[in-house]
Amino acid sequence: MPIETIGLLSEMTLAYKFKWIWAPFLDEYDAPVVSKLLGRRRGWIVVSQVAVILGLIGVAFGDPAQWLTWTVLFSFALGIAGATQDITVDGWRITVAPREKLAFLTSVTEIGYRVGTLTAGAGALYIANFFGWKAAYLTMAAIMLVGLFAALVAPEPPSDLQPHRERPHFVFTITEPIKELWRRLGPRALAIVLLIAGFRMPGYVSGAMAMPLFKSLHFTEADIATVTKVFGFWIALGGTLLAGVVVRRFGMMKSLLIGTVAGSASHLSLAWLAAHGHDFTDFAIAVGIDGFAYAFAQVVLIIYMSSLVSTEFAMSQYALLTSLCSLPGSLLAGASGFIIKATSFETFFVGTSVMGLPVAILAWWLWRVQERRGEDRLADASPERTAETD
Repeated sequence: MPIETIGLLSEMTLAYKFKWIWAPFLDEYDAPVVSKLLGRRRGWIVVSQVAVILGLIGVAFGDPAQWLTWTVLFSFALGIAGATQDITVDGWRITVAPREKLAFLTSVTEIGYRVGTLTAGAGALYIANFFGWKAAYLTMAAIMLVGLFAALVAPEPPSDLQPHRERPHFVFTITEPIKELWRRLGPRALAIVLLIAGFRMPGYVSGAMAMPLFKSLHFTEADIATVTKVFGFWIALGGTLLAGVVVRRFGMMKSLLIGTVAGSASHLSLAWLAAHGHDFTDFAIAVGIDGFAYAFAQVVLIIYMSSLVSTEFAMSQYALLTSLCSLPGSLLAGASGFIIKATSFETFFVGTSVMGLPVAILAWWLWRVQERRGEDRLADASPERTAETD
């Protein structure tokens, strides 16, 4: 495939960065026909999953070398459908269970996401290697039927059983989720927004240069795949499971503080690897430390953002918070190569660790504020959800 085509197709993932644009309409409007049978959120889940299946089938029967437009259109549709599925599954996860079970359900969901990523990544590559990409995409479409069946038998969130309000006007649909969240968070709103925006910033900046570091140390593709994909998968599962336990044991804000400190400090392992040079054992240790801390911090943040949104605007508010979480770090990551060129890998990764210090201080301050208010338990991690008292 020409390099220009590869670059064009890479833009298909942009839908995940901008899913907050159409998420409010999924909160306010039911999926045609299906929502009457399954409820608002499960209805949208089923619609999005069917769209993902059709998108995968469309890409499977395309040929970029002969008809690029076909592949681009179906890839674009697949990106929109996949992002919509993320929105709707997150909305269901947040509203289906009592608040005290949110940490456990989030950990289980994240485990499923990692298994799915491994299947769609390594599994698809394996199938493509033996049977071609058409078979790989069709296999992924078939695997989606498992998720579709799960959506059909999943319990319906209690909030979806409540009568829907009258159709709001366009401006209300777009702005009300933001206004409601800002009002409910009150004086702490700005601090919480800054915490979310900065929490994973060091990780995004560091992650952009992890692969160039491994390449510069002359690790082979097989070494990198074994450590980051196979070994890293199990390490990440451990961090994911531990996050749910820590949040339930120590409270939301204390866990956030632990997460941001651990996530940022773990980059020192990459600085250590850069200083040590080519050694497979050191490589595995460094990637293990960084991957474990990253998974832990990410799940803690997901639980925190999930606890902040209201039941009524779960999909739109959570999509907005996840975009807020990823955008600043993604933008800053673009400068990472220039920084390394001017300094070194060791200095760069030490710098990304130090970058987390202001975020840790902010997390500590919010923890102390909420502790004084008696809100450090998960069930009290955010101000009362207005939709639950309507």
